[in-house]
Amino acid sequence: MKKQIHSLAMVATCAMTFFASPANALEMSPTLSLNVARTMATACESLATQKGWRMNIAVVDGGAQPIVFVRMDRSFLGSGDIALTKAQTSAKFPFSTRFVQELSYGKDGKPAPLPGFVHVRGVVAFAGGLPIRAAGMHIGGIGVSGGTADEDETCAQAGIDAVNHLLK
Repeated sequence: MKKQIHSLAMVATCAMTFFASPANALEMSPTLSLNVARTMATACESLATQKGWRMNIAVVDGGAQPIVFVRMDRSFLGSGDIALTKAQTSAKFPFSTRFVQELSYGKDGKPAPLPGFVHVRGVVAFAGGLPIRAAGMHIGGIGVSGGTADEDETCAQAGIDAVNHLLK
């Protein structure tokens, strides 16, 4: 009887460990909150206002789904889709859209390692999209459009810099 209870206890413990692990992993995985996404967009908007840029700003989660979208006054209407696609590109792949450009077109006269990459639907191959990482994990992307590629990327970086202390 004692042996039977001990065996049942072992089976129950193993079952709980087996089934609880995925739930614990989800609870421990960092996610991009609405508050952090808003802070990123606000920091980017603030820099754009200081510089006189009219930007569209998109922040998406790890599944490339929109969390925050800001269209500044008098920003280009077409730039909204571009900002969102830049954010989604950097959420789907763990690198910047500038790096996508380098993969697709080459850099410094070197041939492109993945010239067909630019033709994948939903991929943007010019600067302005950056991945968002927390605790070493890829959790989303930010995309900015409305200025030059460098201005867009600078603005996106300002958004990440504003919350960097929260993403460690």
